Amino acid sequence: MRLGLNLGYWGAGNDAANLELAREADRLGFSVVWAAEAYGSDAPTVLSWVAAQTTRIDVGSAILQIPARTPAMTAMTAATLDSLSGGRFRLGLGVSGPQVSEGWHGVRFDKPLGRTREYVDIVRSALRRDRLRYAGEHYVLPLPDGPGKALTLTVHPVRAEIPVYLASVGPRNVELTGEIADGWLGVFHSPEHSGESLAQLAKGRAKVGKTLDGFDVVPTVPLSVGDDWRACADAVRPYAALYVGGMGSREKNFYNDLAVRMGFAEEAALVQDRYLARDHAGAIVAVPTDFVDATSLLGPRERLAEKMVAYAESGVTTLTLLPMLQDLAHGVAALRTATEALELSGVGS
Repeated sequence: MRLGLNLGYWGAGNDAANLELAREADRLGFSVVWAAEAYGSDAPTVLSWVAAQTTRIDVGSAILQIPARTPAMTAMTAATLDSLSGGRFRLGLGVSGPQVSEGWHGVRFDKPLGRTREYVDIVRSALRRDRLRYAGEHYVLPLPDGPGKALTLTVHPVRAEIPVYLASVGPRNVELTGEIADGWLGVFHSPEHSGESLAQLAKGRAKVGKTLDGFDVVPTVPLSVGDDWRACADAVRPYAALYVGGMGSREKNFYNDLAVRMGFAEEAALVQDRYLARDHAGAIVAVPTDFVDATSLLGPRERLAEKMVAYAESGVTTLTLLPMLQDLAHGVAALRTATEALELSGVGS
């Protein structure tokens, strides 16, 4: 198992700290650093900046939003980032959610499975530098009733194949990820509750005659280091409350649905009720400690090492850390402790 670093969203007032964390992860031998986007900073600009400030670590999008770009534009971006980084780019994609897709990008959130399948097909075709022609339900290239021409990508990526990751939560989406992607970007992943997700990934792989061998299982896991793991859990509660309670609508919140499938139905409902009522403090308090502990790395080095063994045994291949930052020094120390914990665990690669 390898370690990754998730910088989250840029522009939240901790940009200098995030850049230094990426440099520290590079020095520590982390495998990859990821950057996210929602409706603020965009991931490609951030990743270009991080790639210019590092030497060995891969840079990955977690995620590029499918409704935000045409598949051809995503192929152009991926090829450019791969070239600028010297072959260190990983392309993470996701459909986002209805509120962002329809409210921010003006793209209907319909048939996400079919749209994702076609999108990945076109991106890969473009990156292979095929003459781009496609006839699907959602995408037709060139348009059949105009002067459009089938074109070829003019940029040569450093690698013949840039790895494609999908961020997915629901069972059918996870199965599709196993079928068409090179890796899975998971969230709120718990070793104790990972069986369903891994089974869906394996089912998707089997559809194309493959196994999970060589497939990258990459959950993002909050990291909070300290002597008292329960106090460390308190640092993660606001993050969990935001996603379980406020990331989406009452009718469509993928993260809340995930918490329900993990056995926290009543607690997830309470967190959501309070968050949507703008009682954010109450929502944070309502996040169950057991949920935070199940989906995070909390406590001193030895406890982190035990949990890392559990993650590796559950099938995780790249454990991506999301440090709960107090300040830069605390974040750097947390990454160093996590590196020591991985060595202590004996499951590092």
